[in-house]
Amino acid sequence: MNLLYRAGLILSFAFLLPPAGAQLNERSVSPPSPVDRGLLLDVVVTDHSGKPIPGLEEKDFSVLDNGHDRNILSFRASGGEAVLAGSQPPEPPVKIILLVDEVNSDFRRVAYEREQIKQFLQKNGGALKHPLSMAFFTDKGTQLQNASSTDGNALLAEFDEHETALRSIRRGEGVYGAIERFQLSMNALESLAHAEGEEPGRKLVVWISAGWPILSGPGIELTSKNQASLFSSIVAISTALRQARVTLSSVNPEGAGGGVTQDFYYETFLKPVTRARDTQIGNLALQVIATQSGGLVLPASNDIAGQIERCVADADSYYTLVIDQAPADAPNSYHALTVKVAKPGLTARTRAGYYVQP
Repeated sequence: MNLLYRAGLILSFAFLLPPAGAQLNERSVSPPSPVDRGLLLDVVVTDHSGKPIPGLEEKDFSVLDNGHDRNILSFRASGGEAVLAGSQPPEPPVKIILLVDEVNSDFRRVAYEREQIKQFLQKNGGALKHPLSMAFFTDKGTQLQNASSTDGNALLAEFDEHETALRSIRRGEGVYGAIERFQLSMNALESLAHAEGEEPGRKLVVWISAGWPILSGPGIELTSKNQASLFSSIVAISTALRQARVTLSSVNPEGAGGGVTQDFYYETFLKPVTRARDTQIGNLALQVIATQSGGLVLPASNDIAGQIERCVADADSYYTLVIDQAPADAPNSYHALTVKVAKPGLTARTRAGYYVQP
């Protein structure tokens, strides 16, 4: 990569990324109850085949925060009552949002996605197990349906009315087009997190996309100002998704021939970022954010309907734990989380960690 190209890339990020702390602000909330002052975790427990397991009790769980045991203040199994009597109202149904990414996909792929989504919505005669709504990410922003429905046929009718609006900037137009798609994607995720933060209950967002440009690798350099801004974005989006109780899953529609690099390169950036100077743009990849939110990252496949169904199964059985939150040693302190299940052969999946302020 020549010096002029590298300088142009650095300059582009300097203009595209707002100052540190400006991307997302924590939403204001009412004064919390004793349980609300703790940290709420939605946990899916699966067996070796990935099937969600119901019927567990509080005594089956333990939670580590930066390696230290934390007290469980409240426990709820999906469909059950909170153990801490009177502390929580009944949970609303899990809200599932199926998001079609028309910015990071070409027309041919989106057309195939539509057929696969139709197949998913019409399964069982269109009777969906959980309320679902559609969202469309285009150049014009993210269009969210106003209401969820268990009527797959009605959702399909609304889907058919949506006009696919693919990007005028194509992938072949180089780094500046990639930067623009990255920025549009981050704006869309920000808008979604804040919109869902106004609604109670748990949300599952199934983002159908191969992912936005990772924009990290040899020859891509960031200034300290770029890194500070990116770190602020990482902290803010992690916090916004956690506060909104959004679990993000990624379904890659690029087909079984998507390739190993496409499927797994994001894993390079999964290590939690604890300070600005370690930040890379890849830390904000779709698949990285999904993994850290406790969601699934499914590899490229032609069976998009089956991949959606696998993500939606997270709503069948899950557990909500509230633990006492550890104090912060410094601004933007990162705390790694591990949820363990006492019964052998089971795995707990929840968000990887959280950032906390003094």
